[in-house]
Amino acid sequence: MEKQIAHDLLSIKAVFLRPEEPFTWASGIKSPIYCDNRLTLTAVEVRNHVEQGLAETIKREYPEVEVLMGTSTAGIAHAAITATILGLPMGYVRSSSKDHGRGNQIEGRLEKGQKVVVVEDLISTGGSCIDVVNVLREAGADVLGIVSIFTYGMQKGLDKIANAKTTNHSLCNLDVLLDVAAEEGYIKPEQKEQIIKFRNNPSDESWIK
Repeated sequence: MEKQIAHDLLSIKAVFLRPEEPFTWASGIKSPIYCDNRLTLTAVEVRNHVEQGLAETIKREYPEVEVLMGTSTAGIAHAAITATILGLPMGYVRSSSKDHGRGNQIEGRLEKGQKVVVVEDLISTGGSCIDVVNVLREAGADVLGIVSIFTYGMQKGLDKIANAKTTNHSLCNLDVLLDVAAEEGYIKPEQKEQIIKFRNNPSDESWIK
């Protein structure tokens, strides 16, 4: 599954590798990789692979799940489609409470004690998905863990997930994706080391040649 998803993400340019001409993140950090998993929603075959993969992962890793909760906004559609496959209820968590109506931050019905899996599209530093986990826990949910489409595997993200005493299972990760990218000619084999060096320490720009 990891190699299939890697091939899919590369083929539709949901993950784009450009070590020779780095992207600049909002934080100012220069990056050789850009990821936009929203593109999977408009590529039907890829979307089917992703949603079936998420459903299979949830059934395998979190068989007690009672409700899926998507992260806002990228995780919402994936949570909805996967919940339909699994026959489960779903909702989503806003980045902040609404300033009107009932002021909800959690959308959809959630009962205290319900077993929840968070659906995320991308994990980098892990901040946004852990914020969602914390909101759900404060509301009384039993958060079993997280599923995601892709992860960079950054140490900061791994530490945040571990410190939150939860787990993440991604359909694909950067190491597998780089192997596939080199095999299929998206990057040169020697560029793998550059990108891994970035992943291991994003604030160190010595990987840029």
